[in-house]
Amino acid sequence: MSHYPGFRKRMALNVFKKYVDVQAKLHDLRYLFWECTLRCNAACRHCGSDCSRDSSTPDMPAEDFLNVARQIKDVMNPNNVMVVVTGGEPLVRDDLDATGLELYKMGFPWGFVTNGHLLTETRMKSLMNAGLHSVTVSLDGLQESHNWIRGVKNSFDMSVNAISLVTKQSQLTYDVVTCVNKKNYGELDEIYKLLVELGVKKWRLFTIIPIGRAAEEPLFHVSNEEFRGLMDFIVKVRKEKKIHASFSCEGYIGDYENEARDGFFFCPAGINIASVLADGAISACPNNDRSFVQGNIYTDNFPEVWENRFGVMRDRSWAKTGICADCKSFKWCRGNGLHLHRPGNDDPLRCHYALITN
Repeated sequence: MSHYPGFRKRMALNVFKKYVDVQAKLHDLRYLFWECTLRCNAACRHCGSDCSRDSSTPDMPAEDFLNVARQIKDVMNPNNVMVVVTGGEPLVRDDLDATGLELYKMGFPWGFVTNGHLLTETRMKSLMNAGLHSVTVSLDGLQESHNWIRGVKNSFDMSVNAISLVTKQSQLTYDVVTCVNKKNYGELDEIYKLLVELGVKKWRLFTIIPIGRAAEEPLFHVSNEEFRGLMDFIVKVRKEKKIHASFSCEGYIGDYENEARDGFFFCPAGINIASVLADGAISACPNNDRSFVQGNIYTDNFPEVWENRFGVMRDRSWAKTGICADCKSFKWCRGNGLHLHRPGNDDPLRCHYALITN
């Protein structure tokens, strides 16, 4: 089965390509990730952090990141830049609430990504009082599967509790994310039912890329058949409209575009997304390889770096090599997600289009 888009979808993809070209030229900053810590209270088997880094890297002082926010505020409208705090586990920082409040006072909407282990009713209230705008909570299977992947015995119960707390906040934007793998693939229907029961409105699903701790774990890597099954599952759930499910922005998925996700694939790393990593490095998505680092907040002015560098991310023609060289979908895919590229490799670590066509 080719899964090559039909005529109408090809026309829509061509129009969207022009939109992406314009976005690359404008490069308006929309999301700023702050890797506030590399500490974590879980031992996730699939950790997306760059596991080659020294885990003893100290937390970045909040004032250092707030200085970056002030630089941005001087040249951009902070209301248009969403600050997403990530890690590690952001909630291990006692000053997250106070830092969020300072961002809120400056006009930045802010949120964080969490495993939910430390989210209590008291902490939730404190965070909301600090102007919290959004939260992403991970739930990676039913009890046994989730605890296995997170490496913590009662992680499932803590994540469910966190989701319950989040869904009670009517003014909060939130979603639940699930990393799909061989161990939880057969549980997707039950996870779906559970999330509906918990009152979750948005569910984002993704697969695990072969980096860091995940590279050597065969249970993390779904087969081509399972990947197609995942796409079909998401399409089915979207049609039922009990919960808004979508595939993450990790890669191009052929004729499933605008079916298994909202709109069409677009990797905005370095185009609309930047990050400040725990050691001060300025990059795009935190999962991008360190070779894509563009500067450092301790030696560079962030807005100047954003405006004058990041060229390698805004023009992806360099990715048209290896398996991408002769691919007729390259103009829509642009070499897949930037996080899938590594120095010296002609091919991305994964081609999602190949998973549905082979």
